[in-house]
Amino acid sequence: MDAATFLSAMKAVGAGLAVIGLIGAGIGIGNVFSSFIQAVGRNPSARGDVFTMTMLGFALVEAIALFALVIALIILFG
Repeated sequence: MDAATFLSAMKAVGAGLAVIGLIGAGIGIGNVFSSFIQAVGRNPSARGDVFTMTMLGFALVEAIALFALVIALIILFG
């Protein structure tokens, strides 16, 4: 195996490992919305306040997922 092929293979492995962060983001998003549903079920009148914090949590978790994806693309095509 020559050096270029080995480097290409290692880039693919590195990008695959970087994408593992998306698993955590999926679990985090599930937890955020699960907590939102439970909170609204317990106290429906607080829906507006809880929804605002839910969207903030969703945005932060989604940002982590996007960072992981960008890092994977940088490794793969950089």
